[in-house]
Amino acid sequence: MTLYAFDAMTALLQGLRILDLTQSVAGPYATKVLADYGADVIKIERPGRGDVARQRGPFYHDEPGIERSALFLHLNTCKRSVTLDLQTATGREILLDLARNADAVIESYRPGTMAKLGLGYDALAAVNPRLVLTSISNFGQDGPYRDFTAAEIIEYGLGGAMFANGIPGREPTKMGANVVQSQAGQAAALATAVAFFEAEATGEGDWLDVSIMETQLQSQDRRTTQLISYQFCGRVSSRNRRPGYLGGGMRPCADGYVAIMSQNQWFNVVMEMVGHPELAQDPRFATEEARQRPEAPDELEPHILPWYLDRSMRDVWREAQAHKILSGPVYTPGDLVQDPYFRRRGYWETLDHPVTGSIEYPGRPFRVHTERALPRTPAPLLGEHNEAVLCGELGYSARDLQCLRAAGCV
Repeated sequence: MTLYAFDAMTALLQGLRILDLTQSVAGPYATKVLADYGADVIKIERPGRGDVARQRGPFYHDEPGIERSALFLHLNTCKRSVTLDLQTATGREILLDLARNADAVIESYRPGTMAKLGLGYDALAAVNPRLVLTSISNFGQDGPYRDFTAAEIIEYGLGGAMFANGIPGREPTKMGANVVQSQAGQAAALATAVAFFEAEATGEGDWLDVSIMETQLQSQDRRTTQLISYQFCGRVSSRNRRPGYLGGGMRPCADGYVAIMSQNQWFNVVMEMVGHPELAQDPRFATEEARQRPEAPDELEPHILPWYLDRSMRDVWREAQAHKILSGPVYTPGDLVQDPYFRRRGYWETLDHPVTGSIEYPGRPFRVHTERALPRTPAPLLGEHNEAVLCGELGYSARDLQCLRAAGCV
């Protein structure tokens, strides 16, 4: 490996090779980010089954199949798939051969698993001193929680933000589907890229320990603000007993809902927008204290509700933006896909998968205007690139590959 000399016509990470030993969400999201910007990501999967995400719905047209999982298809664009049974000596030998010419290995096994397989950092560094190993786990590679199992909802609860979510008097509730896993994946992708450039400069790789739980404690999703509030003031955040700010919050419209920020000084502006500026001077609503009265919503709604119901989401949003009010429509997935703003920017990309056919996928998370973006490719079929990698790059013959398949190694 040599130092990379990037120019304006090169994809950001073109030339970087990564072995992806991850599955589910956090690790595959990390490698997806790197692959989207040009890295050659070889996804190592179990023969016959592959990544566990292949078994998770929703499935294309509601027909289960290892090549039809929306989760897998989304998280594994721009990657190549090679099947290896790392429980076999041959599978491990092949992985070490691949590691000789790789820049990074990203894995998400339970702590200690790589070492038990004979594929820990020392073994990888012995064949490639410049290699970066990124290990993603629930609670890190050491410490009293190291071997604990966890899931998205558990990590969200431990992160602190869940305590303040939900209906007062009821159990706390979680927001989002894979927020924790995705944020951990972003952190792992950034850490790997930074360590790679350090390895290129020094000639020495490193072992990165990414704790999903600790990435949550650094998250801006209410966690750091709540932690600082407690550390500085001893204040514990609680669930808001009000469903929204008077006159704003989630407002029903003719075709859906719009979020309107109307707290404090914005109440006057919202009343002007809905055509009732006099309500801002009404003693019942003139102060924040008056607007917090339990009966205030019932007194105000008859005056403003018709204005919202007579307009579409986009019309209300347009009016709110004209008044410089923080606002936005509450989109369904269909609304978002059809939104003209994202359409105009070309965010959605159509990829042709051999099983599902042409489907629109979300675009990359950021653009580099001086970069030559490589064409994106759909998620690979299980073991799709066995021949290209094992025969074309490692020198195995077609008969060798047949024997490896027969032995269950690939």
